Amino acid sequence: MAEVRKHIVFHGRVQGVGFRYTAKYLALSLHLTGWVKNEWDGTVTLEIQGREPLIQKLLVGLNSSQFIKIEWMDTEEIPLEQESSFKVR
Repeated sequence: MAEVRKHIVFHGRVQGVGFRYTAKYLALSLHLTGWVKNEWDGTVTLEIQGREPLIQKLLVGLNSSQFIKIEWMDTEEIPLEQESSFKVR
């Protein structure tokens, strides 16, 4: 199965609730690469790369947290990048 890369902006209660570190833990456990960072407007931006079913598992995991409340996501598929890890920015 081919890899994809997605640029996702999360809206809702996504800052100050462990979102970035939960994303990092899930990404590393699923062998996904990319990065996540807080934005000045209260959103969180994530770029994630890997197989589509594993990216979906990460999204389900983020949505399962009792602290994180994702109201909506803006998602765009973007070109793959050469990288070997997942980073919190």
